[in-house]
Amino acid sequence: MQKTPELKRIFRSFFSCAILLALIFSQSESGAKAAEQKTQTLRVLCYNIHYGQGTDGKYDVARLAKVIQETKPDLVALQEVDVGVKRSGRVHEAQRLAELTGLAVRFGPTQHYEGGLFGNAVLTRLPILDVKIQPLPYTESTPQKVTYPRGAIIVTVRGANDKPLRFISTHFQHNLPEDRIEEAKAINAHFTLDSDIPTILAGDMNATPDAEPIQILLKQWTNAIDDKATPSAPSTKPRSRIDYIFYRPATDFEVIETRVIAEPLASDHCPVFAILKWKQK
Repeated sequence: MQKTPELKRIFRSFFSCAILLALIFSQSESGAKAAEQKTQTLRVLCYNIHYGQGTDGKYDVARLAKVIQETKPDLVALQEVDVGVKRSGRVHEAQRLAELTGLAVRFGPTQHYEGGLFGNAVLTRLPILDVKIQPLPYTESTPQKVTYPRGAIIVTVRGANDKPLRFISTHFQHNLPEDRIEEAKAINAHFTLDSDIPTILAGDMNATPDAEPIQILLKQWTNAIDDKATPSAPSTKPRSRIDYIFYRPATDFEVIETRVIAEPLASDHCPVFAILKWKQK
């Protein structure tokens, strides 16, 4: 059948519209995939493990590993970790937790103790790019008042789109308020002034939300905390919120969920858990 000029015009118009719609759907699909690639959900846990000792007096690293595994975390900040210490049976607790959870581990010692090392650690399922240990200010121990050296372990991991993310585990002084203030200032000085890398800070700050160390941190960090500031310690009958997950910059993250996990046995602290949406630029 011979096509008339009018019919040819209709066919050309039809094919033009089809091509245009195909391009629109293709671009829309590509845009959706790009948006999906630039957002990553992170499951973050902060846990002071009391050097492996539960509230029943037993040292049980496997019990702690089970608590950690139940949250299916991507990043875990641990405090009070023993490695080769007499009291906890010379166990390398960081390595053992990694074996039991299937996560990679990095240990950041802060002091020698009973023939071994004591400090902070990070567990992660994300590829590790870099590790650093940063000492924090503290007042040296005296016969009248026992204190401990303080520090932070900083693990930089690779997220989706090969973007770097910095994750910090730290533990502030337990019995000197002035040390905690200086430690908060040091955290801000070390990790907020010289880099724009998205960062998550987690730890046992030994300070309640209204205390000065937390207020100092809030000048540079956003607190991923529930409205009630649910207490996290002691784990048997929690009275104080002293364990935290912070992040910066605020625009790079969105809190999807945040809670304290009611776990009274494995440690004298309850774990603090958050799900963050990381918006990668």
